Amino acid sequence: MKQTSNCMNDPQKLPENQNRNVIEARQLQRLQGLLKEVSATNPFWSKKWEAAGVSGDAIQNLSDLQKLPVTTKTELVEDHLAHSPYGSNLTYPVEKYTRMHQTSGTTGSPMRWLDTKASWDWFGECWSQIYRMVGLYPEDRLFFPFSFGPFVGFWAAFEGATRLGHFCLAGGGMGSEARLQMILDNKITAICCTPTYALRLAEVAESENINLAMSRVRALIVAGEPGGNIEATKLRIGQAWGARVFDHWGMTEIGALGIEPLENPGGLNILETECIAEIVNPETLQPVVKGEQGELIITNLGRIGSPLIRYRTGDLVCEDTTDCPSGRSLLRLKGGILGRADDMVIIRGNNVFPSSLEAILRTFDQIAEYRIEVHTIRAMQHMKIELEPTGALTSEEQQSQLITDVSNTIKDRLNFHAEVSTVAPGALPRFELKGRRFFKID
Repeated sequence: MKQTSNCMNDPQKLPENQNRNVIEARQLQRLQGLLKEVSATNPFWSKKWEAAGVSGDAIQNLSDLQKLPVTTKTELVEDHLAHSPYGSNLTYPVEKYTRMHQTSGTTGSPMRWLDTKASWDWFGECWSQIYRMVGLYPEDRLFFPFSFGPFVGFWAAFEGATRLGHFCLAGGGMGSEARLQMILDNKITAICCTPTYALRLAEVAESENINLAMSRVRALIVAGEPGGNIEATKLRIGQAWGARVFDHWGMTEIGALGIEPLENPGGLNILETECIAEIVNPETLQPVVKGEQGELIITNLGRIGSPLIRYRTGDLVCEDTTDCPSGRSLLRLKGGILGRADDMVIIRGNNVFPSSLEAILRTFDQIAEYRIEVHTIRAMQHMKIELEPTGALTSEEQQSQLITDVSNTIKDRLNFHAEVSTVAPGALPRFELKGRRFFKID
């Protein structure tokens, strides 16, 4: 059994372990400092608040934050188009910024996001808390198999780990076989990647007769897409690697702000030391009753050079009202991110999320990859699922049985019929960063 650990620092001195009163006092102090700074010099926020007839000076306590209007991704995209190339959400002159990263562009045109040195240091501090909460040892050796291009990916995770003194190996610019060899040769113990790529490396390892479960890897921190919070996907990754899988949540525009802690498998803690989180009804934008599902709204507190204030993430979550096994007072999300409001489709009267389908499909070991398309036919939404079987399913009879089993399971669990078919081995794409398997086609 590969070893895991507790926190690597004195827990009494860590911000994420403070009690609720201390955390909220920290939030209010940083929020008021942020509002004062951006009100004076940031054109995006001064214009937005002036149009709404509000002022940052009116925020005297945390509940006052709701006096400010919410912010949407559409607003940010429009602002970037109107003020190319970086938008107007800049608190300082552009010469003060030292980093530029951009969104993946999976839901539209990429947005370029600038950070000052102080803001980037804050991003790294978020990762310091994340690494402590998953229980890394100082001697852990980390591998980052992503492109190291302008997409933010795990850039902050890489630099945050180097600041903590970890051995960090960049895995950009090489194929999966070479990356696997680097992991083995350098005795890597922790990997940061997407769930999709963790599965892809496991697939390649199997074809190369590499037993990943016998490697030194004991932890995978996965992010960037659903999967880390889907039990069937986590189980498949964990079994292939013989390691613990930790779900992480964040966005290019808001930072790294959520992690599944060592002590609470299946949950997600929000770093309220570095942000203010609200859960609201997506229609009314009013706070939901504790324990009810709603949309997550985030105000980050340390990215003063390009902050987001009351940002609608589009992610649907549910607060876990029970005490965290870790003893922390941070907001806990039951099951992590449950789905995205804009990804939901209605099939025969049933609300369906891509994550619900992945939770089913990943339970079938015979499926190597899949693709889902939703078409509108005679005003009704129709779902087509393509399955790429593993090499073990060679006969038409076996593939037919797989189709039947998947169709019946979807019907039993989600209460609708999907059109299920198989494709040839290797027909569906493999992904290094975020996997794209779900498509809405008009």
